[in-house]
Order: sequence, then structure tokens, then C-alpha cells
Amino acid sequence: MFHVISRENQKQSPNRTILFEGGAFGAPVSIFLIDNEPGQGPALHVHPYTEMWIVRAGQARFTVGEETLDPNPGDIVVVNAETPHCFKNVGTTRLELTCIHASPEVIQSWV
Repeated sequence: MFHVISRENQKQSPNRTILFEGGAFGAPVSIFLIDNEPGQGPALHVHPYTEMWIVRAGQARFTVGEETLDPNPGDIVVVNAETPHCFKNVGTTRLELTCIHASPEVIQSWV
């Protein structure tokens, strides 16, 4: 069995980010395809599972616990469960990230 979710059936937020929750399709992961303008990004939050990002384009600044990270395009960032984190587009162009949640649904608590 397989599924193809066409572009017009993907959940897109006003900031152009797409959310895919895999549980409805039998997948054990969920993803965000992030496409943020300069200055955009989520507030500090945690998940009960590991989260990973692939920086595809742009300049991100991550806060992970007490540390600040500035990964480059092509870098992969992995944050363990229950670790407070957030990111922001600190560049002058759009930030593109692939965000992978090790869960069939996104579970998020704001800190």
C-alpha cells in the first residue's frame, strides 16, 4: 500500500509552512516543511519525543536548552525529548527547514 498526498491536500499555514502528521497514513513520523520569512519561528516549546531538522536554505538560529546554535544549510540538528527549544529565521531570505517529529502526530507543549 502507498499514499500520495497532493500539494493541494497538504495543510499549509499562513507563513507557508506545511504540516504532515503521519499517523493517518500508518507512518510513525510527522513532518513540517518550514518556509519562514525573516524574523519568523516558533516560541520555546518541548515534545515528548526526539525532533530533527534538516536546514535546506537560509539562516536559522536555534535555542536548545541554554545553548544557541547557528547551523548552516545542509546541517542536521537533533534535539532529544523534553528539551526546550525554538528557532528563528535570522537571515534576510526565506528559511527552509525539514522538521521531523519521531511521532505519528505532533505533540507540543509551549514553555
